[in-house]
Amino acid sequence: MTAPVGVVEGADGRLRCPWGTSAEDYVAYHDSEWGRPVHGDDALFERISLEAFQSGLSWITILRRREGFREAFGSFHIPTVAKFTDADRTRLLADAGIIRNRAKIDATLANAGVLVGWEPGELDALVWSHAPDPATRPAPRTGADVPAVTEESAALAGALKRRGIRFVGPTTAYALMQACGLVNDHMEACDFR
Repeated sequence: MTAPVGVVEGADGRLRCPWGTSAEDYVAYHDSEWGRPVHGDDALFERISLEAFQSGLSWITILRRREGFREAFGSFHIPTVAKFTDADRTRLLADAGIIRNRAKIDATLANAGVLVGWEPGELDALVWSHAPDPATRPAPRTGADVPAVTEESAALAGALKRRGIRFVGPTTAYALMQACGLVNDHMEACDFR
């Protein structure tokens, strides 16, 4: 029996989005995390930061270093990262457990400095205010049905930039929306939709 259009049968017989079977790390991420709602300012700060670090790289590169990122960036606790000093910046630039990109590190530190001044829940509310109505989004049948940018992701990126958040554009914002469950881009026939 062949799998329906747009999905791949995994070794366990479950149907998944094609990218969700390409590596063991992806299987776990696809099945238990991707597309599930994420709330909380620190959790969303982590996802915004990791999406920025992913820019220009494959997500598997970030996924495999995620624990290193969490250790290096104080579990992405906004008040902790906002207190990082030049010595911390130097430490991060030398940390082989993360992506040592100066612009991305500087953006993460600057973003924490901005976010520490926001009210609790303000980042969560801003991000989730850009979630489209699920009824307006048909389930994708193939990868060709999944956009890289949407009107909502452009609006989210613009809102974050206007509030001082760096290294976020419409494509990065859309990846954030997918990862954090603002949109459900699991294929129509995916067992994890």
